[in-house]
Amino acid sequence: MTREYDADVIVIGGGILGGAVAASLSQQRKSVIVLESGPDVRRASLVSAFRNYGNKSDYNGPYPDQPWAPKSSTGKYSDQYIESVGPILQKPSYLRLVGGTTWHWGGATWRMLPNDFRLHSLYGQGRDWPVGYDELEPWYQLAEEQIGVSGSDTDDQSGQGGQPFPHRSKPYPMKQQPWAYLTQQVADKVSTIGHQFVDEPNARATRPYAGRPTCAGNNNCAPICPIGAQFSGDRPVYWAVDQGAKLLTNAVVYRIERGADRKITAVHYKTPDGKSVRLTARYFVIAAHGVETPKLLLMSGIANSSGQVGRNMMGHTGRSIAMLVKDPLWAGRGPTQQGSINTRRDGTFRSEHGSIRHFLDNTVPNEIIARRLIDQGVVGKELDERIRHDAARYLKIASYVEVLPDARNRVTLSANKDALGLPKPQTTYDMFDYSLRALPRLLGDYGDFQRVFNASDVLNDVNAWVPSSHIMGNDPKDSVVDRDCRTHDHANLFIAGTGVHPSSSVVNPTLTGYALALRMAKLIGAEV
Repeated sequence: MTREYDADVIVIGGGILGGAVAASLSQQRKSVIVLESGPDVRRASLVSAFRNYGNKSDYNGPYPDQPWAPKSSTGKYSDQYIESVGPILQKPSYLRLVGGTTWHWGGATWRMLPNDFRLHSLYGQGRDWPVGYDELEPWYQLAEEQIGVSGSDTDDQSGQGGQPFPHRSKPYPMKQQPWAYLTQQVADKVSTIGHQFVDEPNARATRPYAGRPTCAGNNNCAPICPIGAQFSGDRPVYWAVDQGAKLLTNAVVYRIERGADRKITAVHYKTPDGKSVRLTARYFVIAAHGVETPKLLLMSGIANSSGQVGRNMMGHTGRSIAMLVKDPLWAGRGPTQQGSINTRRDGTFRSEHGSIRHFLDNTVPNEIIARRLIDQGVVGKELDERIRHDAARYLKIASYVEVLPDARNRVTLSANKDALGLPKPQTTYDMFDYSLRALPRLLGDYGDFQRVFNASDVLNDVNAWVPSSHIMGNDPKDSVVDRDCRTHDHANLFIAGTGVHPSSSVVNPTLTGYALALRMAKLIGAEV
C-alpha cells in the first residue's frame, strides 16, 4: 500500500539556506513545506521600524520580537532568551522571521580558500573538510549567480598579492562596486606598510539584477537595505513559494520524530497559542541557524550518536579599533562594508596561530561621535563643530581571528523555558591558545594603523573581544553530518547551515553554506 505524506520534503527554517534548498527542490518539481518559526514581514514595514527605532547601531532592535519565537537579543522576550554562561558573551545576532538573519547582514560573500579546506593536512591544526574547493567551485559559482554577487576578478584574495585567486570557472555575476573615498584612502595607506587590501565580494547589485535595483549607497545595509539592492533570504523563500512550495509561518518546530528504521518520519510544531501540529515527509532539512538547529536536535534526542550535537561552536570572534585620525576620511558614504586587509589570511604561520582578517566598518559615525562628546560635556555650537570635525576623521577597523573547533564551546539546553514551554538555548564560549597566539600580531597591526593614519585618539578598548556569529566529517564517531550534509544517524535528515562547517576560517561563511545547500538539494531531489 502506498504511504501518504504531507510533502516530499519539509524544510525547517525560512532563512537564506532553507530558502535555497526549498527553491531548488521546488524547481525540481518536488512538493515542499517550509516551516518558519517567525512571521512574514515585508521590507516596507521593516524599513519603517528601522527609521522609528532609536539606536541605529542596534541591528536586531527594529525586528519583530515574538514571545513564541524570540530573536537572539534586543527585545522584551529576546533579551532573556539565550543564556550565555561562558567567559565570552556569545549571543549571535540572529532573527526569526521569513528571510532570517540576512535581513541585516553586511552582504559579504567570500569563497573559502583551497587551503581552508585542508587546515590539518597543511598546518597540523583543526580538521580537514571531507570536501574540497575544486568540488565546491561550480556550486560556489551557482550560489553567486543566484545571490547576485559583485566582486573583483583580479584580486588575490589570499592576501599574498599574486595572480587572481582562488581560481574561478566564470567571472563574478556583477562587477565590483566603485570604492568610496574612505575605502580608497585606507587601501592606499595600508599598502605603504606592507598590507594587501582587496575588494570584499558582496551581495549588493551594481546593476539591475533579478528584480533588484542598483545599490544607491544608503549606508544602512545593516540593519536593512531600504531598496532591496542587497540580497536577503526572503528572496529564495518566495522563489520556492512561486514554484509551488507551501510556507507556514509562526510554526515553531519542537520535536522531530524518529521511526523504528532510524529514518525521520515526522515533525511536530507549535502555533503561537500552543496548539501542536504533526507533519510527515520523505525527507527533512533543518536550516534553523547555528544555535536553533542543535537546540532542536537536542530537544528531539536525535542525530547525536557521536555526542557532537551542539559542540565545537565557532564564532567569528575578534577585536576592533576605532580612531580619530589626522586627515578627513568621511566614513559613512556608500555601503557599510567594502574592503578587506587579507595579508594574514593564509600562510605557514597557521601552523602556529590562527589567521587574521581586518576589514573596514563604513557605518555613519555621527551618533557614536555625538554620544561621546555629550558624555564629555561638550554642548551648543562647539558640539556641532566637533561632531562635524570628528565624524569626518573617524576610522574603525574590525578584525576576525581564526578559531578551531573545540568541544568546550557549545550549545546546550537550559532548564529555563520560553513562552511555549520549550527549553531556552544556553551557550558556553571561550577563546583558546591557537587564537590567542594571533593576538600579538593583530595588536601590532593596530599600532601600525595608528601610526600610518596619525591617530590622535583611540575611542574603544582594543583588548575587548567582539563576539559574532560554525560539524561535518567522514567519521560518524566524531561528526554529525557527512560530506553531503546528511546526518550519519538518519538517512533522510539533512542539515543546511554554517553550523556544520569543520573550520571557521576568517571570512563570512554564508556563501559556502549556500553552495553546500544547493549541492544538498540536488542530491535530495535525485533520491526523493
